[in-house]
Amino acid sequence: MEQELRDKYERLLEIFRGMGSAGVAFSGGVDSTLMLCAASEALGDKAAAITACSPSFPARERREAGAFCGERGIRQIEFVSDELDDPAYAANPANRCYICKKRLFSRMQQIARENGLSCLAEGSNLDDEGDYRPGMQAIRELGIRSPLREAGLYKSEIRALSKEMGLPTWDKQSYACLASRVPYGETISRGKLRMIEQAEEYLSGMDFRQLRVRLHGEGLARIEVLPEEMGKVMENREEIARALRSFGFMYITIDLQGYRTGSMNEMIGVKEGKGL
Repeated sequence: MEQELRDKYERLLEIFRGMGSAGVAFSGGVDSTLMLCAASEALGDKAAAITACSPSFPARERREAGAFCGERGIRQIEFVSDELDDPAYAANPANRCYICKKRLFSRMQQIARENGLSCLAEGSNLDDEGDYRPGMQAIRELGIRSPLREAGLYKSEIRALSKEMGLPTWDKQSYACLASRVPYGETISRGKLRMIEQAEEYLSGMDFRQLRVRLHGEGLARIEVLPEEMGKVMENREEIARALRSFGFMYITIDLQGYRTGSMNEMIGVKEGKGL
């Protein structure tokens, strides 16, 4: 491990030790997994994972998060997230992420307090600064800690540290909540989220390195993959179309610009907010 990375990881451990105890907002993604491992190393049983169970969070991700905590002997606290019950969230305005994060992290803070944990930590990193992330406003308002940013870590460094530590998430796809697949202004529903989850689960089984299935209207799927993997979509187009139609999509398309963060936010001239 390079000395600079080692120093940043030591700084991360120091940040958690300074907290005394911490609840970690844990989704099982690249960032939150490294953060949880550092919290556990620094604090032992005074650290716990707090995981939301929500229609915006694929069941596969929940299972993987639970399995990771079980294998590592880390206490995990799960709770049912009810953001879809909020009409303001379901209406899907451009600040949807703020509405969600304010509700979600307020609940996580409450759970942390109820379990004797003095701080709540979330997993944004330095690459998240300057992006369009209205959820960051909620994090600042609630006084939630962001240890990865405080330690000066970028995404590439988090992946490098994760690989060095043998974490299974080191090369995991970047992830955003399923609600980010629906254009702003189009209502979010459990049915739509389920369609998206099924489609992405199916395509993930074809080993695309990075993908999104965006849902437009009631039934148009816009598939985003890396440009070099578009040929795989075309080679399997009949099979893919058949599968996605069985999930409820009527029209299946491929985005010729390829996978990119920000494709939904292009409508409002900003980059995409990435969820948890």
